[in-house]
Amino acid sequence: MSEYKGIRGWKVQTVSTDPAASILATGAWASGGDLNTARRDAGGAGTQTAAQLFFGQDATPNIVAFNEYYDGTSWSEQVDGNTARAYGGGLGLTQTASLYAGGFTGSPSAASEQWNGSSWTEVNDLNTARENLTNGTAGSSTAGLIFGGYSPADSPVISGKTESWNGTSWTEVNDLNTARYESGGSGTQTAAINSGGYSGSISTASEQWNGTSWTSGTSINTARTGLASAGTTTSNLIFGGSTGSKVTNTEFWNGSSWTELADLALARNLGSAGMGSTSSSTLFSGGSPASPPAGVVNTEEWTVAPPTTFSKENLGQVFYNSTSNAFKVTKDNSGVPLGTWSSGQNLNTARAGAGAAGSGIVTSGLCISLAQPLANVEEYNGSSWTEVADVNTARYDGAGAGATAPASLFIAGYVPSPGSLTLTESYNGTSWTEVNDISTSRYNAASFGTQTSAILGGGYSTPVGISPAIESWNGTSWTEIAELNNLRADSGRSGDSNTSGLLAGGYTPASPTETVNTEIWNGTSWTEVNNINTARAGLGGSGTATSALVFGGFTPPNVAVTESWNGTSWTEVADMASVRSRFADSTQSALSAFAAGDIPPGVATEEWSAPAPFATNNTLTVS
Repeated sequence: MSEYKGIRGWKVQTVSTDPAASILATGAWASGGDLNTARRDAGGAGTQTAAQLFFGQDATPNIVAFNEYYDGTSWSEQVDGNTARAYGGGLGLTQTASLYAGGFTGSPSAASEQWNGSSWTEVNDLNTARENLTNGTAGSSTAGLIFGGYSPADSPVISGKTESWNGTSWTEVNDLNTARYESGGSGTQTAAINSGGYSGSISTASEQWNGTSWTSGTSINTARTGLASAGTTTSNLIFGGSTGSKVTNTEFWNGSSWTELADLALARNLGSAGMGSTSSSTLFSGGSPASPPAGVVNTEEWTVAPPTTFSKENLGQVFYNSTSNAFKVTKDNSGVPLGTWSSGQNLNTARAGAGAAGSGIVTSGLCISLAQPLANVEEYNGSSWTEVADVNTARYDGAGAGATAPASLFIAGYVPSPGSLTLTESYNGTSWTEVNDISTSRYNAASFGTQTSAILGGGYSTPVGISPAIESWNGTSWTEIAELNNLRADSGRSGDSNTSGLLAGGYTPASPTETVNTEIWNGTSWTEVNNINTARAGLGGSGTATSALVFGGFTPPNVAVTESWNGTSWTEVADMASVRSRFADSTQSALSAFAAGDIPPGVATEEWSAPAPFATNNTLTVS
């Protein structure tokens, strides 16, 4: 009989902790020394054991110019800055050479101050005064970048501007692709990365700077603003932030994908990390865990297991964990989320054929309209549905887009007369406002993206039938830019901006009318990729162009089938609890989504939850 080692190539080992995919995956947060003065929206410089925190807003909250050093154990007060400011951007690889630029003194500031280890000196101003720059920086006190921010005197007020610092002066260089503020940046003047932030809605966008221009990259898993970042363009850590509520999430970028790691102990946003710290050794100091926001003194330190204690995962490896007293096996998820559907809270009003706008994390979503031309809207917070402001024009079969409920669009739709509509309405969390119309009237169209960056495609246009037209929304107006390869209406969709998304399934003029076709959008054109497994229309969709979920739909009859997209192919995963079609669905994540309503009109909500798609260590059981 063959031994296990002869079959798999290794012995069954005894370990005290489970193997991990990488050394970074062994990382954990631990409490560090408290600041002397509670702070949020401060600047950070240095490393985990030699850090600096300067300026910001205290617990009162007052804007301050305080300056502190960290030695890896405790914080000590240093010489204050010249002008009290908060919401500015901090640069500096060491605690003795740093810079703080921009911010808020009662109005947005362009001021810059440089620290030489003993005193602050006023240096040349930014070209554009702005605030909400917190963590939107990269580089050193002599070679750095500041990007994004909020500038009420500028247009647009949410900035995409990037400025480069050469130790003497600031120069405007190429803008971010997605204008935003309170994002998480790190890296150097010639190789930077910037993730998340607020762009009119809470963003998952991630971009990389090559010394000349920004390139959009793979989206982070959890949309958030006010996050911090440490590391490089190929080994980056992001942590904390707010999705509408403060979060503890930590994610790691390995140069090709984002993976969720161990959480912070304290959920908060607007804290600071040392610009000179790394993805394997950083800290998170200050920040705001509450609403209304107020600074705190907390410091947490991130460290990873040393190589001598690190045990790497081997797919198919069986091992004994002496701590948990269990035999385990490392299983390959093959990029397929091992998710399940569970019951959520019922809608207040039974409905079907709803347009939907919301986030894929099921804590901030909308269900708009229903199967009669009514104006009713409900908002979901992950626990309950609440009726909120009605849309201005009652209709059904419209399309929704938006990363969160209070930053959503409701587009197009149908009324018995005149039929398909061109209307667009925008929601700010309180009321709906009519904004610029789409070019081609339609209903049962598909949309994806955010309140300021969306795509609308396909759908029926009376009296001409299914429209191939694709329209792009830039936050102000719609522009027809391309056509679908395959005519369709009532398809599933996913995507986080007007430059990246997909459409799957739907009704076509051909026979059979329900299709399996999938197309990917790259900001310029559509490309046909691998089909979904089950032809259907009226299905839901959530996620991005590289990590998506489609669920439910009409074949006929209604089905509960769920499929997962890994950027290459579709795999069937856990079915919904109930067969259903043409329901309200979330938009932003393949790991967390909701479906609400049904045909015939219903009130049931289901929630999808899945772990991040990587290998897992599963306990072996006897059955």
